[in-house]
This record gives sequence, C-alpha cells and structure tokens, in this order.
Amino acid sequence: MRNNSEVTKLNLKETQMAIKSLKDYFQRDLSNTLNLARVTAPIMVRPETGLNDNLGEGEKAVHFKTKNYKINIEIVQSLAKWKRNALEEYGFKCYEGLYTDMNAIRPNEELDEIHSLYVDQWDWEKIIKKEDRNEDFLKMIVKEIYEVFKRSEEYINQVYPHAFTKKLPDEIFFIDSQELLDMYPNLDAKGRERAITKEKKAVFIMRIGKELSNGEPHDKRSADYDDWDLNGDILFYNPTLGDALELSSMGIRVDKESLSRQIKHLHQEEKLEMKFHQDILEEKLPFTVGGGIGQSRMCMFFLEKRHIGEVQASVWDEATIEFAKKNNIVLL
Repeated sequence: MRNNSEVTKLNLKETQMAIKSLKDYFQRDLSNTLNLARVTAPIMVRPETGLNDNLGEGEKAVHFKTKNYKINIEIVQSLAKWKRNALEEYGFKCYEGLYTDMNAIRPNEELDEIHSLYVDQWDWEKIIKKEDRNEDFLKMIVKEIYEVFKRSEEYINQVYPHAFTKKLPDEIFFIDSQELLDMYPNLDAKGRERAITKEKKAVFIMRIGKELSNGEPHDKRSADYDDWDLNGDILFYNPTLGDALELSSMGIRVDKESLSRQIKHLHQEEKLEMKFHQDILEEKLPFTVGGGIGQSRMCMFFLEKRHIGEVQASVWDEATIEFAKKNNIVLL
C-alpha cells in the first residue's frame, strides 16, 4: 500500500453527500445516453440455472442452502448473464436496455486500495442487431460511456470547485491487448496497464480473454458472456494512487458461434447443457452489449480518495485498518 499522509479533501459527512450526488448524476446520464431503464435485480441465484458468473474462472461464489427446502443458492458475482435473460423476459426492444444496482460479495479478493470483499456496480445491458456485432459499434458505445464519465467529472468539480482537479482527457484511447503487449514486452499485464494509462490517461484495452503471443491472456474472462474478440476494459490513470484504475469491464456478448468456441477452448462443454447456454445456442436470447461500471471506484477516482474503503462500507483485515490509521484514512 502506498504511504501518503495527506488528509482527505472532504470530511466524513461531506464525502457521503458527494457520493450520493455523483452517483445520482452518473446513473441518470448513463440511462439517458444509452436508453436504459432501471430494473430490480437479484442478489442471489440458483447455480443450476447457469445465470451466475465465474468472472475469471475459478472464483467461487458465496453459497448456502435454505433451512427448510434445502435449495442451493449462490450470491451473484455479477449479472452479465441474468441481464441478457431479463431483456428477453421483460420484452425490451432493439436499442433498448436496462441497468441495475449490482451488489456482490467476492470472498477471494485480495484486499488493497482498490479491492474489497464487497462489490457495487451498475450492471447494464442493451439489445442490438446481429450486424452490430463488430468493433466499430463497440467503440461507439465506449465513446458514449466515456462522455458520461467526462460530464460527471465536470459536474462534481463544479459542485466542489476548490476540492478536485480535471483528470480526464478529451478522448479515450483504444488499443488492442496484443498491441499493448508488443509495446511493453517486458512488463506484466498490470505493468502494461499502468504504463499506457499514465501516458494516455483514459484507455480502452480490447480483446481480453484469448491468449496473446506470450501464451497468456491479458486477463481471464468467463467463456459464456463476453465475446473475447469484441470486449474490453475502461481504465483511467489515477493520480491519487499513481496507478491504473479499471472502471468498467464490458463487451458485445457471445453468439452461438463464439460461445461454442470459447467454451470448448476452456474445456467446459458441460456448461452447454444449462438452460441459459441452450437458449444462446438456439438463438432464443437477443444479441446484446453490456457491462459493469464500478460505483465505488468511480467515486474513489473523482473524489480523489486513496482507499476504496473511504467510499464504501465493507469489512477489512487488521493490516488495512492499521494502514488507514497511520495515513489519516477514514474507513466507512
């Protein structure tokens, strides 16, 4: 953890008020920009439905059984697959979409300045046409979301004109994960992210999940929601921490061809028997684009906080608590 004794720019009460103002503005602008309706979403699902997400594969969800009925239940890790299914069930039309507050528990996270056991994000999903499944359309959506980030920064900086600085550039920079590896062949994935965001300030790294020339993917992705050729991460350079900060993971979702290809690549053919996967193979679900946007990370970035615990309430280990005390960090 970075040692920094600078006192936070907002006190505890002011921080809570700023969090609400920023979240209210961002989600309203996101909804209007992408034509999204807010819906309620589950915090738990039954694992046999296939609707929960494995994230980077091998990340186990919190699970339990009900007392009387012995039903197996998992806490959601994200809502990528649930949203696509909901768009069909709710009768949304092409270029309409939904967003929701996603709250999850990820017990395998390693706690640090930007990682918590508690995850809060806006999960969103939008119906598109089959012919929209291309890189140009993906970039268009990314640019629209980036404009929401820029307007949100302008808004919060006007509300607190003496507290925060402008951090985002006029445009977001696009780069393929293989191109990024070619630029920095001696750095690991996190090092490459740090280097490119320090230079460009706002970056969308494309094609995450498939192996690169070094035999490893830039980062792991589940095989059954993003198309690995049509996805990516939005990252900003965070000057408060001097590091890259991932704000969003998103992409155009799998069709039957990419689902089959990616599932077979990871040797997970048994998943194809689940209802969600069968619906994709039989083309019963709409073509969609979607993603998640970290609420606490966004607040951390724009409010210039040094620890995610300053903008969300979670549970921390003794090392984190001690670090916070030494550095005048107030954990919620």
